[in-house]
Amino acid sequence: MVRTRFAPSPTGYLHVGGARTALFCWAYAKKHGGTFILRIEDTDRERSTRESVTAILDAMQWLGLDYEGPYSQMDRLERYRMAAEQLITKDHAYYCYASRDELEALREQQRARGDKPRYDGRWRPENAKKHGLKPPPGAQPVVRFRNPDTGEVTFNDLVKGPITVANGELDDLVLLRADGIPTYNFGVVVDDIDMAITHVIRGDDHVNNTPRQINIYRALGTSQPRFAHVPMILGADGERLSKRHGAVSVMQYRDDGYLPEALVNYLARLGWSHGDEEIFSRAQFVEWFDLEHISKSPARFDPEKLKWVNAHYQKAADVKQVEPIVKSHFERSGIDLSKGPPLSRVVSLMKDRTATAAELTQTSSYFYSVIVPLIPLKSQYYTSAIKPALVNLKERLSNVPKTEWTRERINEELKAVVAQHKLKLPQIAMPLRVIISGGTETPSIDATLAVFDRDEVLARMERELQAFPE
Repeated sequence: MVRTRFAPSPTGYLHVGGARTALFCWAYAKKHGGTFILRIEDTDRERSTRESVTAILDAMQWLGLDYEGPYSQMDRLERYRMAAEQLITKDHAYYCYASRDELEALREQQRARGDKPRYDGRWRPENAKKHGLKPPPGAQPVVRFRNPDTGEVTFNDLVKGPITVANGELDDLVLLRADGIPTYNFGVVVDDIDMAITHVIRGDDHVNNTPRQINIYRALGTSQPRFAHVPMILGADGERLSKRHGAVSVMQYRDDGYLPEALVNYLARLGWSHGDEEIFSRAQFVEWFDLEHISKSPARFDPEKLKWVNAHYQKAADVKQVEPIVKSHFERSGIDLSKGPPLSRVVSLMKDRTATAAELTQTSSYFYSVIVPLIPLKSQYYTSAIKPALVNLKERLSNVPKTEWTRERINEELKAVVAQHKLKLPQIAMPLRVIISGGTETPSIDATLAVFDRDEVLARMERELQAFPE
């Protein structure tokens, strides 16, 4: 059975690169009826925080990526110690007492000679015996892996193809630190063995770790999983993805009013494709996903494309799905929703015209608070020539019963005024937009007015008509 895992380090939020990796791992397991595991690699005690763990779990839940777990490496320290002892017993690992100063001096000497800095194996048992090295009193050793001196490591990456690395390029890496905490390369191997991981799907920044890990698998006498290294995500300018490109917390996209379905859809297309399909459901993605169609080239993150995808999902979403998101945005803005029309009516009117809930909130604030038009807009649209028509319209609208306050009835009154004053609809619609919204961008003016309470429309018209020249 297929078993995949996502193993973030809780040293910060879950960003889009990690979210895409999690998504690919989740989809591959789902596609094959397998299991997707979440493992928190929290052995960096200086940088790992409980807040970061919570942020990762919240993001996974919001994205809808269900998992087995989460498991914590710090709960498994005894298991890593036992695995290290197993390797020492079989002469695949040994204790190393070299101090930090000693190792730094070694690296400086190697750099001075033009050599690649690397551990020289001085505490391998045969070398320590040859040079008469004795453990310093009270020193706590690390455990180092005895990497094979000859031969090579070859594996078939399911994305990149065959990769071969000579063992002579690899030195004896640390497995356990002096405090008993495993290093990344050791902890991940022991975890993947114990959790029966069959496929490791991760970023290609881990490619150089894979030969080291394969040698540890072999030393522990177990088979290795299949590896698939996914190219990184770059910004639209081809540079490494950063905050200025949109590489923010996954939860920031939630807070900015994006729908999780949209972000999942967009991330799925970053480096993977199914023909020319751009918009697809989560179920379709699981059905179509494979490793063969992951691109070998880095993907480029385009915030505008993400916004376009979200606009599609927001337009297709039910008002009840979008309304609570918009409500939270209004509440964070300090706007009192009781001073305007039912929010569902505003969302219904505006969701097809905006790309995100945040944008919907921003462009709909005039429904709940009076926005005074700027002087340039008044100068352009508040003219003596159009004032009589607007006064006439106000009188006609005041005679419309509240029970008949509909878009259709408002449209009838608008057409009657336009005909009576020999105008074209935009000539009255534009200044009316400024009066009602404080700006020139609204949906159809009849639809906009219909969302308001009739008396609020009349009050705004009364107030602004006083600013018109005679």
